[in-house]
Amino acid sequence: MKAVRFAEYGGPDVLHLAEVPEPHAGPGQIRVAVRAAGVNPHDWRTREGQFRRIRPIELPSGVGQDASGVVDEVGEGVTGIAVGDQVLGRGSNTYAEFAVLSSWARLPDGLSFAEAAGYPSVVETALRTIRLSGVQTGQTLLVSGAAGGVGSAVLQIARDKGIKVIGTAGPANQDYVRSLGALATTYDDGWVDRVRQLGKVDAALDLNGAGVIRGLLDLTGDPEKVITIADLEAPMLGIRFAGVGGNMPEALAEAVRLIGLGKLRIPVDKSYPLAEASAAHADSQAGHTRGRRVLLV
Repeated sequence: MKAVRFAEYGGPDVLHLAEVPEPHAGPGQIRVAVRAAGVNPHDWRTREGQFRRIRPIELPSGVGQDASGVVDEVGEGVTGIAVGDQVLGRGSNTYAEFAVLSSWARLPDGLSFAEAAGYPSVVETALRTIRLSGVQTGQTLLVSGAAGGVGSAVLQIARDKGIKVIGTAGPANQDYVRSLGALATTYDDGWVDRVRQLGKVDAALDLNGAGVIRGLLDLTGDPEKVITIADLEAPMLGIRFAGVGGNMPEALAEAVRLIGLGKLRIPVDKSYPLAEASAAHADSQAGHTRGRRVLLV
């Protein structure tokens, strides 16, 4: 089968399409014929080697965690799903024609494969960071990097929980952030003062690592009220880095529930063929995304 691989850490150009053996579903797993794979910052941070000290991987390696597709193998002990079912979920090496998933949910009615591939990791991350921030119903959450995939999910999930949201994003995404129920401002010079004018901040999330940590700390007044998924230096200021971990089956169930109620929708900003994974990574790293980027298989 064809799969995206990299043999050394580096920039987007280390990614290449290769012919590799097909994976197979083990106990508690399913295999899917991949229709689309989500492109996440975690993917390119792994490719760059940012996590190699804490989570070393064997090279050459595949890429990707999120996918949507059609089940074509069901592992031992798996019930409630059958060959031919359409699913979205998280697994490993999902930038490929076939991938093994360890967590999944049935594709909601009306959701395309391209859209579905963008939900698993971002919804899990959104739920986890909102919870870790300690923000409560009626309070205000500041979201730095509000227009991206995780930001889009955070804004909608927080609003569903009765949490007021302020989002920072680029000038072109101000109306988009407002359309998701948040107050919006840009992240250029003076952003801290502009946020203050919008209201008191009870907790804050840093979703893009754009050097905003000290500003978020200033606005909340407490490192315990700030969570980052992108700034690896933030723990030196007492701020929690929460890049991984969480309950993926629970997150997928919540995503399906909210999608079904019409309370969650994350647009696909751009899609790419599998052979253009390097371009997808370069664009993802450049930022300014509205929603998600996905690879079509």
